[in-house]
Amino acid sequence: MGPNVVLVTGVSQFLGGHLAARLAAKPDIDRVLGVDTVPPGRDLRRRMGRTEFVRADIRNPLIAKVIAGAKVDTVVHTALNNQAGPGGRATSKEMNVIGTMQLLAACQKAPTLTKMVVKSSSVVYGSSPRDPAVFTENMGPKDLPSSGYAKDAVDIEGYVRGFGRRRPDVDVTTLRFTNLIGPRIDEVLTRYFTLPIVPTVLGYDARLQLLHSEDALAVLEQATLEDVPGVFNVGGSGVLMLSQAIRRAGRLSMSVPNMALGPVSQFFRSARLVDFSTEQLKFLNFGRVVDTTRLRERFGFHPRWTTQQAFDDFVHGRDLRPWIDPDQIKAAERGLTDAVAKLR
Repeated sequence: MGPNVVLVTGVSQFLGGHLAARLAAKPDIDRVLGVDTVPPGRDLRRRMGRTEFVRADIRNPLIAKVIAGAKVDTVVHTALNNQAGPGGRATSKEMNVIGTMQLLAACQKAPTLTKMVVKSSSVVYGSSPRDPAVFTENMGPKDLPSSGYAKDAVDIEGYVRGFGRRRPDVDVTTLRFTNLIGPRIDEVLTRYFTLPIVPTVLGYDARLQLLHSEDALAVLEQATLEDVPGVFNVGGSGVLMLSQAIRRAGRLSMSVPNMALGPVSQFFRSARLVDFSTEQLKFLNFGRVVDTTRLRERFGFHPRWTTQQAFDDFVHGRDLRPWIDPDQIKAAERGLTDAVAKLR
């Protein structure tokens, strides 16, 4: 049976707001409640249609009154944030971890609740030189994340599993997204590829598996409307090497020694260009690829975009142009070839 009253967290962000808009367009759903600490932007609020915005902080136990009062039967938790907000890393951690704990405590007391969908991340697998070629849902990290958003995601999934044991009557679906990309979202990775000169780690060429933001919305919508409990890796098929992605974006790469990554990341952070965290720096070293067989065969979802297609759509949608004119590069190559030929 489909949901009647759905509560979506994090509706001022891209995924939460646009998911609420999609659900509000479903006539079979009686009510859609969108929760966040700040209201969504004017354009996003207009798109959300009949969604009822509730200005509330999920860190506050009062969220239980919202869930109980509206007789919510489905909660979609998209408020997890991998970027430091205005309050810095401490505030983001508090919102991610404490917010999720309070939300789960509220859901545990809700007799009408039958389903919970949690947006998680493949960062729970970490990034290390000992990683397998492909992570399945049954694998754990070789090096357990000890800080940052990766540690938040690991803790949150632990709390979600505990909730599932306490409320076996609630179907819990956990979606581990690979890095999101697309022309309409603002993430650390999208900012990284819009830098005119992209720093890379000397001697490494990370494998990237990406998920188009529209596929992320589609899988969240399907998880909300259908009963498919479990943990699922979600990512586009195929991989891109970091060097390939930089070339496809028309950027220039700058290889720096591993020991210099700290000062380089500090420079970009102080310039407010990209805020690199520890797990993101490790990701640039080793990358990460996950197996999506369970997503396709058990969940029944097939991403529309491959990793390469998702990245190319991002490049096209952002109108990224080569930093150096390709014609100039070709002219320089011809000149060099002619010079070499004359020396023979």
